[in-house]
Amino acid sequence: MTDSVYMKLAIEQANENIVLKEGGPFGAVIVRDQEVICAAHNMVLANLDPTAHAEIIAIRKACKVLATRDLSDCTLYTSAYPCPMCLSATIWANIKEVRYGNTPKEADRIGFRDDFIYKFIQEGSKDQHVLKITQTGHDQSIETFKNYVEDSTHEIY
Repeated sequence: MTDSVYMKLAIEQANENIVLKEGGPFGAVIVRDQEVICAAHNMVLANLDPTAHAEIIAIRKACKVLATRDLSDCTLYTSAYPCPMCLSATIWANIKEVRYGNTPKEADRIGFRDDFIYKFIQEGSKDQHVLKITQTGHDQSIETFKNYVEDSTHEIY
């Protein structure tokens, strides 16, 4: 199969969701060795879960199917450029390639704005109108990290 076939599957997921109304018009497919591992669409509305983006659901499905949290040998096909959360999840899953259809500007035109999140991150998370972040309880919380380091059985991922 080719990129266009996999992208067509991701777009089909997005189009199906226009009818299902389970979330936004977004679809994703994860492929390994030219085999489709899973397909997913946005489920934010159906699951009442703001993290249930197509890419996140696809990553979760692929990890279960492949019984691993390392998807470094997989490619993510998504109907639109991933939002900051989905990009982060893609990186955490070690996916090395993403193919996307629509641009962030095109998503913005239909009401899906991620630009303010990118700006918030780029500017050091300082805009308290977006999110107020305050460090609290560091003296206690650092103990957890110390305990983790002392536990020789911990696994870094």
